[in-house]
Order: sequence, then structure tokens, then C-alpha cells
Amino acid sequence: MIHNPILRGFHPDASILRVGDDYYIATSTFEWFPGVVIHHSKDLKHWRPLTRPLDRVSQLDLRGVPSSGGIWAPSLSYDNGIFYLCFTNVVGRKGVYKDLHNYVVTAPSISGPWSEPIYLNASGFDHFLFHDADGRKYLFNMQWDFRQGKSRFAGIVMQEFCPIEGRLIGDIKLVTKGTDLGVTEGPMVYRKDGYYYLLLAEGGTGPMHAATLMRATSIGGPYEVDPDYPLMTTRESPEHPLQNAGHGSLVETQHGEWYMVFICLRPLPDGSGLSPLGRETSLQKVVWTEDGWLRLAGGGKQPQLVIPDAELTPHPFALEPVRDDFDAPTLGVNWHSLRVPMEPSWLSLTERPGFLRLRGRESLMSLHHQSLVARRIESFDCEVRTCVDYEPEAFTQMAGLVLLYDDADHYYLRISRDEEHGKHLAIIVSDQGQYAELDAYVPIPKGQRVYLKATMRVERIQFSYSLDGSNWLPIGPDLYSGNLADSYRGKLSFSGAFAGVCVQDLRGTRLHADFDYWDYEELS
Repeated sequence: MIHNPILRGFHPDASILRVGDDYYIATSTFEWFPGVVIHHSKDLKHWRPLTRPLDRVSQLDLRGVPSSGGIWAPSLSYDNGIFYLCFTNVVGRKGVYKDLHNYVVTAPSISGPWSEPIYLNASGFDHFLFHDADGRKYLFNMQWDFRQGKSRFAGIVMQEFCPIEGRLIGDIKLVTKGTDLGVTEGPMVYRKDGYYYLLLAEGGTGPMHAATLMRATSIGGPYEVDPDYPLMTTRESPEHPLQNAGHGSLVETQHGEWYMVFICLRPLPDGSGLSPLGRETSLQKVVWTEDGWLRLAGGGKQPQLVIPDAELTPHPFALEPVRDDFDAPTLGVNWHSLRVPMEPSWLSLTERPGFLRLRGRESLMSLHHQSLVARRIESFDCEVRTCVDYEPEAFTQMAGLVLLYDDADHYYLRISRDEEHGKHLAIIVSDQGQYAELDAYVPIPKGQRVYLKATMRVERIQFSYSLDGSNWLPIGPDLYSGNLADSYRGKLSFSGAFAGVCVQDLRGTRLHADFDYWDYEELS
């Protein structure tokens, strides 16, 4: 059986593609660098993170982008031996405006090398490049309308793309305004049995989310709506374990089966509707009716938590080891930095072999040059551990273990030094941007390495420390994991919780810290 979600933790806006016997899923990364994660599978059950295609500033400059800005809803396609990846870089999202830029990059292989980006437009996000049978290509995206009294989500527009000229050509056409569910976005286009099918996300990415199918006999429409829309939703099922279901993407297997990947969210059991894991990717089998519409194979409109295996040869991948000893020349595919590449100017795996050295830079609230690397939290029950050598000289210098949603909401177990406590360990909490130091100061001898740990058990997070790596002591109170969630206190954000290590030097001397290892262990 295939258990949902198939991509756990922060993996939203999935776009699925099959080329031969290989399946690929691209997901959003927002302010995290490198941009876009592409997962690979051969059986739709076992997935591995394969590559992050936007890995240089010439392709993607995220400096200064707001939290939950950056990469929105990438889409994968393939034509004539070339992979295409469309992506949006949202550089501003204040007030009624969306300042964004849409691009496409190409590669002869899914692993690259990926080209420099071709600029497309800025009229709206969630764009998808469709390759028609006659060789013409069309870009679809939602249209953003900031005007007073107008629907912000003003429908789906289409324009032809010329690969020779590397630009959009011809007239822009509005192909649909969506249904009464509203918030129409996420267009994906497919051709089957003489119809062009348009799969849309509707209802917003929260509890009202849905996937809706339309079709037309011409690429430009008019598109008729599935009379039994939406195809999928949990909007009327608040107790369903996979909430916020919608934003689908379709794939046909080698054997003619059809599947849809989609966004979902597994909320905490406390009734808050929050989830520190963020929006995840699940899989649902779909079937075609005699009159040419899609239905969920399990019946109804709700996704299933467990579905039968696809008719594909099983192909498991090796499990990720719990420990990263920082012995490799580069960090693995699960590691990300915030907004900037992992460059030798602030990160080294060679200056002290077997250690990750980070040079302190800006604060955890910076939108520009942080010295932080982190990985997704993918389980409600997990533990992360590290060991750090660090000799701070002043209160402006800090290093340690961070659990982070964004610049406004994070928990930070850090080593620092000040006039009152000397070298010490303490916890910083940022709650909606409000800074607080918890009254739990532990003195640390000079020259002493410190072992740091964070344990998450569903709603509760507990920090611990050790001076010998064996005898652990708790520090600070239980902390609420819901602080690291999308809609905590009504905030409009879209990513998920990460765990990692970081260093700050707010007097500009770039004092470094050395991390000996990193453990990420799921406890259930």
C-alpha cells in the first residue's frame, strides 16, 4: 500500500511528470536556497530528493525577499528531449500587490545542467508551460488584480511562448474566471481524447481548498466545468486527516493508470488546525468516466490516507542515515540555506575536516545574509542533535540549534556571552517577531564543547543540553510546536518548520562556530 503523504513535511505545490519509467515531482521552496526540490521515483511509492535545479544567484536571487515569498508553485514539463521548469520568484507581497517575476529554465537531463532563466511575465503566479501536438507552446498562469472592488484572483490567462525567440508572443487571452469556489489558481493543462483538460486549484490554500477540472476542444477554450466539481476537497470534512486538499497535478503511468498528486496538511490533534510540518504532497488514483471526466478511484471527493500500490515494479531507495558527520565535500540534498547560496565566504567543510564551520553574519530576522543551514522537519515525533565548538566574545555573537518557521517565528537554543552570565546557554523565542529570552541561563566553561538537542512530540518541543554527549539535561519549558505553523495567529504564510544550525555576529567580525555532526531521527 502507498501511505499518504508521499512527501512529508514542507513539500507544497507539487508538479508531477513522467519521462519513460521515471517519475519526478517539483515542489515550492519559497525563501530557501537552492530553489525548487525535485524528487524521483520509479514506482510512485518510494521517493528520494534528487536535485535542486536553481542553485546559483544568476538563476535565482532571493536576497531581500519576504518570508513566504521567493519560489511559488514550480511546474515541470518535457518535450523533444528537453526538460522545462517554470518558476515564480515573489519579491514583494505587501498590501494588495504581488511583485513577482516568472521564468523558465531548461535542461537536457533532470539533473541538469539547468540553463539561465528566460523571463516570461509578471501578471500572476502559478504558471504552466503546455507543449501542444503541433509543436506550439502555451503559457498559462493566474491573473492578479489589485484594484479595489475586484477579485484578486481574476482568472486564468494564456499566451503563446516562442522557444526560438525566448519570449511570449501574440495576444493574452482570458480562458476562464473559475467557478464559484473562487481563488482560482494553479493551472495544469493536459490533452486526452480530443479535449484539452485544465486542472485548477480553487478555494484558497486553507481549509476551503479544492481541485477542479475543466475541458475544451480548443486550447483557448471555451472551457466547460466538470458538472460534478470539485474533483477533490476536504472543505466539508473538518475531521479528515488530510486537510486543505487541492492544487493537483496529473500523471499517466506506462500502463495507462492515472494519478494525481496534491497539497494536503495534517493538523495537530489539539483542534487548532495548525501544523508545523506545513503543506505536504499526497497521491490519489483517479479514473476516467465514460463521458470523459475524472473521479477519485476510491469514490467521493475526499482523498484516501492509504491507496493500493500502482502497477509498477517496486523500487525502494536507501534510507537516509540519521547522522551527518560533515565528512563529505558538500552538504547533502536535504540541506538548505536562507536566501543565499552556501559559499566558502561563510560556510566550510574543509577548514576543519569533519566539522561544519559557519562564520557569523546577520540576525535570524535578516532577509539578506544569514549564516544558517537547515533541513525540513518531516515527522511530528522527531529529535535533532548537534555538537558545537564556539567561543563567543560578546552578547552580539551567538551560535546553536534553531527550529525555525521564518524570521518572525522561531525557537533558538544558543551559546553566547554577556557581562552577567559569562559564556552561557539560553533560549531565544521569537513569537510573531516579538523577541524574548527565556529565564533559563546555563553557564558553560571556556573551551567546553556543548551538545544540543531538540525533541518534538506532536504539540510539544523540549530543548536539552549535555557537556559529555551522554548525560542530557532539559533546558527551558515545553514549547508549542504550533508557533512554527502556516496560519499561527492568523498569519498568511506558506512554508513549514525547519531544524538546523546557525551563527550570528552582530558586530561584524564573522566569528565562526564549528559543528561536529548533525542527527535527525524520527521517533515513531
